[in-house]
Amino acid sequence: MNHNDLENISLLLDDIPKKWEKFADIVLLPNSAFKNIHWKLIICNDFWLNICNSLGVKRLARLGEIVGEKRESTVEILVGEDDWVIRKESGIKYGYNLTQCMFSSGNINERRRMGEVIPKDDIIVDLFCGIGYYTLPILVKSQAKHVYSCEWNINAIRALKYNLKINNVEGRCTIYEGDNRTTTRDLINIADRVLLGLLPTAEKSYDIALSCLKKSGGVLHLHGLAPANDYQKLVLDTTNILENLDSSYKVKNININRIKSYAPHWDHLVLDIEIDEA
Repeated sequence: MNHNDLENISLLLDDIPKKWEKFADIVLLPNSAFKNIHWKLIICNDFWLNICNSLGVKRLARLGEIVGEKRESTVEILVGEDDWVIRKESGIKYGYNLTQCMFSSGNINERRRMGEVIPKDDIIVDLFCGIGYYTLPILVKSQAKHVYSCEWNINAIRALKYNLKINNVEGRCTIYEGDNRTTTRDLINIADRVLLGLLPTAEKSYDIALSCLKKSGGVLHLHGLAPANDYQKLVLDTTNILENLDSSYKVKNININRIKSYAPHWDHLVLDIEIDEA
């Protein structure tokens, strides 16, 4: 073995993924895994099968980017043909097609929190429910009266219907299929809480969220991005926008919840915004 061979082996070893997701019978590799040019002469069907065998799974996939307005997945299946998976988290089952729908494992604490902070008999509007990321913890773990879940991605809607049924909570949820700028016309002044779980920003839906709140006010759970060293910028900007949108409401208080790092020097936050009558 010559010096060049040793050097190539060293490059390959350094490029092996240090982490991955494993659940059920599948492993999800990071987006960058095994894409270095040095792997081209090595990768074949047996290569992927050997990874499956070494990790004790039957299927292997590689994460991709989340694309488009409908937040669609671009996961690549490397071993196996079926892309349907079921994740089990905090006693809740999430079924979905991983090549069609996204799932952020980094939001686990926020999903758990949503099941803990909802008071008994609250009515919730989830404006961007997806496969039920926050709808399901609320229904399974809290005594919320009802959740109105809005979604326009047909693949996510199919998964949501399955998940409501498999978790035995379909009786307390109504799905509004389509663009929430239209479907929420039936949800005016009914909600104690509104979820805005859209990144990088849900600003175009702030007016919809306010219109769904009861006239007496309520709480917005708003996802957004902020500089890692300046969370107050998001707080102040959001407060100004909300109070200028509807003068009948005022922002009473905002609690900041850090979810995770989103990009270098940027964090994913959830603001719990208490809204009162002006």
